[in-house]
Amino acid sequence: MAAALSPASSLRLKPLSAARFLSIYRRQTDPNKTIPTTLTNLTTKPRFPPKPLRYSITLSSVKDSPLSSSNRRRFCTVVTGALSSGEAVESAKREGGPDEGLDRLGQTLVVRGWVRTLRVQSSVTFIEVNDGSCLSNMQCVMSSDAEGYDQVESGLIATGASLWVQGILVPSQGSKQKVELKVEKLVMIGRSDPSFPIQKKRVSREFLRTKAHLRPRTNTFGAVARVRNALAYATHKFFQDNGFVWVSSPIITASDCEGAGEQFCVTTLIPSSHEAADSLADSIPKTEDGFIDWSQDFFGKPAFLTVSGQLNAETYATALTDVYTFGPTFRAENSNTSRHLAEFWMIEPELAFADLNDDMTCATAYLQYVVKYVLDNCKEDMDFFNTWIEKGIINRLSDVVEKNFVQLTYTDAIALLLRANKKFEFPVEWGCDLQSEHERYITEEAFGGCPVIVRDYPKEIKAFYMRQNDDGKTVAAMDMLVPRVGELIGGSQREERT
Repeated sequence: MAAALSPASSLRLKPLSAARFLSIYRRQTDPNKTIPTTLTNLTTKPRFPPKPLRYSITLSSVKDSPLSSSNRRRFCTVVTGALSSGEAVESAKREGGPDEGLDRLGQTLVVRGWVRTLRVQSSVTFIEVNDGSCLSNMQCVMSSDAEGYDQVESGLIATGASLWVQGILVPSQGSKQKVELKVEKLVMIGRSDPSFPIQKKRVSREFLRTKAHLRPRTNTFGAVARVRNALAYATHKFFQDNGFVWVSSPIITASDCEGAGEQFCVTTLIPSSHEAADSLADSIPKTEDGFIDWSQDFFGKPAFLTVSGQLNAETYATALTDVYTFGPTFRAENSNTSRHLAEFWMIEPELAFADLNDDMTCATAYLQYVVKYVLDNCKEDMDFFNTWIEKGIINRLSDVVEKNFVQLTYTDAIALLLRANKKFEFPVEWGCDLQSEHERYITEEAFGGCPVIVRDYPKEIKAFYMRQNDDGKTVAAMDMLVPRVGELIGGSQREERT
């Protein structure tokens, strides 16, 4: 994730001016007084810029949210009375409470979902059904006298089949769940092929790549989808609650956006669909000089998938003040690492009438908000990740929310790395671009897992539009570093002086 959290207006007020736009921002008593920043005082007492009023948000669980109970068992439908063929059913969507359904004991419920496991015994059958709303399954207990048992007896019900199940909620006899559904009626909606590959046993991610259409039915991909959904919801909520306007930036563009990354070309000069595989290179139209004749392309000139929505957001920030983009971006960088993706979603806020302190404040408030939102509203999925995917992930995320962010200059960061009793693969010197190993050392070892903001980078390694500091050597840019990742957010203050 990246964020260009910087002003985009040439009409912005002076940095740290007391006459801020509509007096929104809280400032120091003397805006011209500079407080020296040293590595020592940052180590003992991390200091962060005063938070603007518009970012004074309560980092508590969002109530009345469609995601607020994602850590609880959910039941699809409340059914009033017995259900018979053709009978109209009065139903209402309901969610399980904190006691995981004990407050619903004795009620007649309907569950719609897909079979995760099936155990047929002599007198009773156990069917675990999941509808995707949470990680937990609903255990349905079916006796031979229940309506629809013939479908179980004939072998039609198998893992992967979709079911409609009506029954009475009763206390569970097992230890894995507090309640279970005593089945009164079962209807198979869709059959499952006997070769259905997603069984109870664990399968590798390499295998799941060959079964992409079934991956969402696994615990891992289902949990990832729910957490990503919560992050997207929290992202929009944070910016909307703080007065930002969402801007839909173009996906196809002719802009290179400062050379942010290698671009994927979009063209109709190559024949489409199955014809492309059998086309000769000579079929691409050329000019008399032998160059590609882009005038015959769809747009009449080269076009690409976007690498960033920054330029589009900047133009809107000069009219709407605070805006953000949140959409897909593409990088044609053929690197098989966890830090390089061909396609990903990027969040790019742009703040007018703001400086680097506002930039850092916004980035900090946003990160803490969305992390806390996920921890509060995706507890079951996060517990699953903590147990099976990456142990300690909950503690590390809690540190992001609870610990103070350390702030230090690039110069102090270089001094810290030079004093480190550690050999780095990439040499350290003033003017070098910090690598992942440097960033992780700073946040994981030097500051014990605290998030760190490094600011005031050398102008030679940053973009031309970043505001030059008074020392003439550095610019008002910052990177936010977090444990196990390194740089998570990058931003800067734009140069407004002519």
